[in-house]
Amino acid sequence: MGDSSSDDENVWVFYKDRSEWKDVDPVPQDDGNADIAAIRYTAKFKDVYDYFRAVLTKQEKSERALQLTKDAAELNPANYTVWQFRRDILKTLNKDLYEELEYSQHVIDEHPKNYQVWHHRRVLVEWLQDSSKELHLTELILNDDAKNYHAWQHRQWAIKTFNLFENELSYVDQLIQDDIRNNSAWNQRYFVINNTSGFTSDVLKSEISYTLDKIKIAKENESAWNYLRGLLLHDKEGLSKNETVRNYCEQLYAAGNRSPFLLAFLVDMCDELINQGGEDTRYTLDRAKDLCNSLATQYDKIRARYWNYMAEKIQNKAEGKSEPMAPSSSFADDES
Repeated sequence: MGDSSSDDENVWVFYKDRSEWKDVDPVPQDDGNADIAAIRYTAKFKDVYDYFRAVLTKQEKSERALQLTKDAAELNPANYTVWQFRRDILKTLNKDLYEELEYSQHVIDEHPKNYQVWHHRRVLVEWLQDSSKELHLTELILNDDAKNYHAWQHRQWAIKTFNLFENELSYVDQLIQDDIRNNSAWNQRYFVINNTSGFTSDVLKSEISYTLDKIKIAKENESAWNYLRGLLLHDKEGLSKNETVRNYCEQLYAAGNRSPFLLAFLVDMCDELINQGGEDTRYTLDRAKDLCNSLATQYDKIRARYWNYMAEKIQNKAEGKSEPMAPSSSFADDES
């Protein structure tokens, strides 16, 4: 296992050579019979974790043990036991948790996709009941990686737990302006509205207008199309009867746009209206089958099996038959 510490092994003073640790007997790692695939630990890693296991076994909660957990976390920041024991020591020693927040930010900066350090920080914030630094921290991380799952998860937790919704839509809107295909930002927009105003008729009207404006900018943007679907789940008229959306989709289609997301949307409109027994001449079984065929043979060939399945499924529903068996494992065709 590699050494993630900034200290060079040549200048590192091993715990076994430190006078203040002479009273501790290190506990070696027991990997069992690992001759076939033995892990090649560095000397430093072995030294630190042998002593960490020793203090863990003794449940020694001291300043030196706290420093040891820091060295252990630097070598393996994903080790849950290290972080849990560090928290136990922090509580026992009644340490300054704001200093620990600063330390956790340093580790997050170095390892922004490490679940354990994000969890560690959440516990600290819960203990302190102070979320004042969390939005700024997550913004810094998202500036470097706008789709960092751990940062978004932490941000949503902080916002919901401490009611920090006030300026979040403005922040999300800026992210979407910066990258209209940022699926995480679209997801966050849904999260904010769902947890504040809810999808009232006025909100739906406003959000549908907002989303269609974004689709006009990038018609191949799957994120915006998915968000539009999510909005219409809250429309009592369903997917197919919102006139604003219907007219927009039909205008796009009439203008020659064949985005697979547009065609898929039209297929689902047909499916819904056929299922309801509607008489709308624009959303017929024949049109649904033609759209599925176009997707399968031209515009979304990677999912040809899925679209063939959808065509059969819609026809069976129209004729009152049972649904066909869905394709197994993958909707993608095998390349020949």
